[in-house]
Amino acid sequence: MNDASRHYQSANRAVQNRRQDRSVSIVVADELAMMRDGIAAICDSTEPYEVVAQGADGAEAVELIERLHPDIAALDLQLPKLHTLEVIRKVRRSSPGTRIVVLSMRGDKRSVIEALRSGASGFVLKGCPAWHLFEAFQQVLDGGIYISPMLELREIFGAAREEDPDPLQNLSAREHQVFSLLVEGLRAKEVAARLELSPKTVDTYRANLMRKLDIHDVAGLVKFAITHNMTAP
Repeated sequence: MNDASRHYQSANRAVQNRRQDRSVSIVVADELAMMRDGIAAICDSTEPYEVVAQGADGAEAVELIERLHPDIAALDLQLPKLHTLEVIRKVRRSSPGTRIVVLSMRGDKRSVIEALRSGASGFVLKGCPAWHLFEAFQQVLDGGIYISPMLELREIFGAAREEDPDPLQNLSAREHQVFSLLVEGLRAKEVAARLELSPKTVDTYRANLMRKLDIHDVAGLVKFAITHNMTAP
């Protein structure tokens, strides 16, 4: 038996011992149907997990979680219609017993920190093996915080060096959200819808973040995001 299998079985055995009387309910939300189905298949084939619903966007995720109150919500970082960080904030108020694990293709420092600040209990890179996901489930169900082992914790939580400051730290949480959506190619109106803001407010955030980063157009924002590992590989 390899190390991955041992980790995988150990994590599931611990959860099973703690929850012998019932399954662990999960809501999965991802824009891509193949990704949703894949996660659901992995979870449903592993006791005691059971995927009780799947959603394709942030608004649907909120509705499902508020109605079903699952033990865990596994959410893609970039859900359409309603931004994932807004989903997390709503769910923390309406279903406080639900533990939220964010799944992401990218692992830049600011995205991880903002997800945790919003109320997520776990952050897992989609490039990780499946047993990392079950480790995350076990840890968040125990009341802990889980960060993907593929991320360097000192990079995430360590202070920026004076000679190499992180310009993203100058952005507010909202400015960072607007930034991350703009570099995906969304227009101001689409960004406003996802963040439940007015287009005028989004324009203000965009102007502020460009001034702070000394960037003057969207192409510059995209180049900056690529340089700082803020785009999916």
